[in-house]
Amino acid sequence: METSARLLRLLSLLQARRDWSGAGLAERLGVTTRTVRADVERLRSLGYPVHATPGVAGGYRLGAGAALPPLLLDDDEAVAVAIGLRTAASGTVSGIEETSIRALAKLEQVLPARLRQRVNALQTYTVPVSGGGPVIDADVLTVISRACRDRERLRFDYRDHDSAASMRDVEPHRLVSTGRRWYLVGWDCDRGDWRSFRVDRLAARTPTGPRFAPHEPPQGGFAEYVARGVSAALWAYRARVRVHASAEVVVQRVPPTTWLVSAIDEETCLVDAGADTPQLLAVYLGALDLDFDVIDAPELAAATRLLADRYARAAGGRHHAPLRAGSTGQSGSDQCHRRR
Repeated sequence: METSARLLRLLSLLQARRDWSGAGLAERLGVTTRTVRADVERLRSLGYPVHATPGVAGGYRLGAGAALPPLLLDDDEAVAVAIGLRTAASGTVSGIEETSIRALAKLEQVLPARLRQRVNALQTYTVPVSGGGPVIDADVLTVISRACRDRERLRFDYRDHDSAASMRDVEPHRLVSTGRRWYLVGWDCDRGDWRSFRVDRLAARTPTGPRFAPHEPPQGGFAEYVARGVSAALWAYRARVRVHASAEVVVQRVPPTTWLVSAIDEETCLVDAGADTPQLLAVYLGALDLDFDVIDAPELAAATRLLADRYARAAGGRHHAPLRAGSTGQSGSDQCHRRR
């Protein structure tokens, strides 16, 4: 292998994994450890900060430098970056459209024809839907992400969904994106509990406050915490059902981020579902085409029985007077009803 080609291969290996032993690199490159040391010195002379640790357990690691050196990307990585840049150029984050386009132009200039065709095909046959969500200032996301990283308190002015204004003092932990909106999840110092905040409704005050020790994440993690909050705010009526299918199957059939699915075992899962009314929720659950049990939700159980009776009459089954809405048709002690 020629020296220039070997250097590129060495750089690609160092970028692909955090730590390498000298022997491991030598084996992958088909050279001696002495040649590896010489090639590392050549990379350093080109501006790549390759750190070496001596000793038996030592090795090499590619670090961060004062300037950004060239990166090596494989085919799939290059396509992913190009798609990401195109999405950013027309996405929900403002202030990065022009820089995204400039970076994309540089990348597409050096893309092989086969990869450029893949990227262009996606752009040609993808039609974005306008009005997908509020546009966020990139500087706001930068301030929040730095505060999360540095574990510094963040003070900001906030407007809730009723447009009521307040000043919040929060220990920021994570930014969560649902694809349409950005949320900050943090520990509210005044309320002593976790809270999520729509980023488009806050105006951060700088500089940031004192450092803090991070809290244990909320139950289920930060993304699930936001999903629970979004789901609770979206529907007027909520109920829990036990679905007789694996969580993996059910997740593919329920509205994303609005119904919460948790596994009970390999064959059943618990679904925290919502709709505007119990009647609509019964319809939605029937559309899953899966057996389910209603748990401690008499309104949903009554709506499910009413719907089942109506379907039976429509199919030419039982012919009798329809049940009145709100009538259970069974004793009040029956709190669990299965629809098949």
